[in-house]
Amino acid sequence: MDRFPNARIAVLGDIIMDEFIWGDVSRISPEAPVPVVDVERETRLLGGAANVVRNMGALGADAILCGIVGDDAMGAEIVSELKRMGLRSDGVAVENGRPTSIKTRVVAQNQQIVRYDRESTAEIQAESVQKMLDFASSAFPDIDAVVISDYGKGLISEPLMKGLKSLKGKMSMAPPMIVTVDPKTGNFEHYAGVDVITPNHHEAGHFCGIQIVDEITLKKAGRKMLDALHCRSVLITQGKDGMTLFERDGEITHIPTVAKKVFDVTGAGDTVISAISLGLAVGMDLKAAAYVANIAAGIVVGEVGTSAATADAVKTAIMTA
Repeated sequence: MDRFPNARIAVLGDIIMDEFIWGDVSRISPEAPVPVVDVERETRLLGGAANVVRNMGALGADAILCGIVGDDAMGAEIVSELKRMGLRSDGVAVENGRPTSIKTRVVAQNQQIVRYDRESTAEIQAESVQKMLDFASSAFPDIDAVVISDYGKGLISEPLMKGLKSLKGKMSMAPPMIVTVDPKTGNFEHYAGVDVITPNHHEAGHFCGIQIVDEITLKKAGRKMLDALHCRSVLITQGKDGMTLFERDGEITHIPTVAKKVFDVTGAGDTVISAISLGLAVGMDLKAAAYVANIAAGIVVGEVGTSAATADAVKTAIMTA
């Protein structure tokens, strides 16, 4: 982990603002059988691909965000927050007529009551695709790893992925650039040949047409994903049951969770993809990188709201695990 500050990472994906409305519930509405939340405060945190960059920064890496925001106040706030935190937004472009994605969660007594989303999931415009490819063309020669953070909000599309694969194919780098993906159901066809893909067990089961209910079905799904996507490895996250790494040589490694308490899984996938990508970018083997990712995820699920694990916190957790 001491080498994480040397890593140069590009994070390409759907940019989201995570909004939280915090309050207290003491009664049920007379209008409908729903709780009445007395609002105490509101907070906003970087979400989606922006949270991946935030996690990278917390772990000490140099990461660049590449994605789309709307021509609106929330998009401007995201860019401003990135700059305030010292995170690079070189690859963030504005698409006119498109709203910035906002996920709003109402939380009372540390429990999420409801979430509502304001967004567009339509594919980004051809002009925006070209902006992403132009930025990637200039940035990739200096990058150790590319993280695809797919939240299904329209950025990851066939034209963009074809363009990125073409750019990577024209590059001669030693060692070759690492490509990792935090996937979204419905876009798996775009991820063939990547180094690591990190679906949760629901996404893996959906892709494979397998209901994952035990170790047998889990292994069947993992092997099927490896074969179908021709990727180097698959890391299936399983919530309280930890995560399981499937490697191309047939080796399967289960990593039990280290979380002592789980308050909120918001952003846990962002932490996993951040840590494993950083590990591979600085030369860790797959198992070591997955182990660090599991430790980091165990830290963030113990907090309410979109969180990021710092390098010091991960090191401390490793020493006490």
